[in-house]
Amino acid sequence: MRCLWASHNKKRKSPFYRKMKRTFFFLSLLLMCVVTACSDDDKFTASPTVALTFSVDSVKMDTVFATVGSRTYDFWVYNHANRGVRLSSVRLQKGNQTGFRVNVDGSYLDNTLGSIATDLEVRSGDSIRVFVELTAPMSGQQDPQLVEDKLLFTLENGNQQHVTLWGHAWDAQLMDSIVVRSDTLIESAVPIVILKGMKVDSAATLTLRNTTLYFHDKAGLDVYGTLKSERSVLRGDRLDHLLDYLPYDRVSGQWRGVHIYASSFENEFINTEIRNAEYGVLCDSVAFDAERQRLYMERSVIHNCNGPGLQVFNSWVGLLYCQFSNAGGDCLAFYGGAVNMDHCTVAQFMALGSERGAALRFTNHHNDYSYPLHQMRMTYSIVTGYDDDVVMGETLEGDSTTAFSYYFENCLLRTPALEDTVNCKSIIWENKEDSIQGEKHFKLVDSHNLMYDFHLDSLSTASGLGCYE
Repeated sequence: MRCLWASHNKKRKSPFYRKMKRTFFFLSLLLMCVVTACSDDDKFTASPTVALTFSVDSVKMDTVFATVGSRTYDFWVYNHANRGVRLSSVRLQKGNQTGFRVNVDGSYLDNTLGSIATDLEVRSGDSIRVFVELTAPMSGQQDPQLVEDKLLFTLENGNQQHVTLWGHAWDAQLMDSIVVRSDTLIESAVPIVILKGMKVDSAATLTLRNTTLYFHDKAGLDVYGTLKSERSVLRGDRLDHLLDYLPYDRVSGQWRGVHIYASSFENEFINTEIRNAEYGVLCDSVAFDAERQRLYMERSVIHNCNGPGLQVFNSWVGLLYCQFSNAGGDCLAFYGGAVNMDHCTVAQFMALGSERGAALRFTNHHNDYSYPLHQMRMTYSIVTGYDDDVVMGETLEGDSTTAFSYYFENCLLRTPALEDTVNCKSIIWENKEDSIQGEKHFKLVDSHNLMYDFHLDSLSTASGLGCYE
């Protein structure tokens, strides 16, 4: 008898169909869970007891120059409640009067529209980020002025919370690309910010007196004529901090430096400080002239440069009571010429490990060129640093025709002792085995915080030597 069972039942479903049915069931279940969760997150509360939490109570900004924008600061706003919170507004209390600019979770408080943002939300367990900048207006005052405002957060329940914003703004004279074409005196109690650089033409003398020049990144001072500086400071224009403990003014490479070109002679730095540049002072090569001094420095400082501190080619140079410290290249480098140094401190404590250069380098050649060293004379000075040997006197082996003349007297030198009693007299030969050596000579050498004071410690064996004797 023929079986007719199959013809009287529904058609069987394939394994693939059954698998898809189970998958659809689980996806539907998952979707229901997601919808339920979203529904919970979408619940907002206007309870009078609800409040937001802030990562800071106030945003303290560094000093900035008026009309020059600050870096960006930020903080977080948290909602720890079990329901979402709506903000009816976030606004600056003083509107557009102080120069603060704020972005709240992507919403910019437009200063032309009342410095306010409305209808913002912070979901349960979520947070939003707030960004703040400052471009303060001119105050008309000589000293830095406090700039303060409050960022007000008004919740849907009517509660109001705030974060205080404050910093200091300093009126400054902003100069773009400056070319000095005639004899010019700059003497200013107001800081001067050099944005793109300054050039002294070959027929001009620029005199800086009782002035601080703040150079913007990549800006520098190019001298084709003559530069005379007295009681002045040349530094970078960053007044803020790289890290909480580290202001930019202790960080090298903030501006380019001073470049003295071949046409430039009779430059003088008296009581002048040059710091935190790519290089301190570079003097290009010239035909040596024993009748014209290229550079004279007295009671001046070149400190904390990415490259060389003072690098001079084939020139007559005089240095008296000067400090040359901390360079990625050499603190002092003389290629030929004639150099007289008296009561100078040369300290190579750059925190760069093996990458730093010598404290003092003097030589009669560079690359393939000869530079006769007519005289390199140092008296009553200190040359020290981290490395075992920081004094590099170099001449080409077998070169007996190119002048190489040096003389040290009453100095402390961190270098292996020389058996040269003609050119080296009354020398303290320092090495790392000495109980007082290197950084122990000075009041402060803090390579972590980049803080230095090269006045002599009371225990130093270099009493009577150096620029702070």
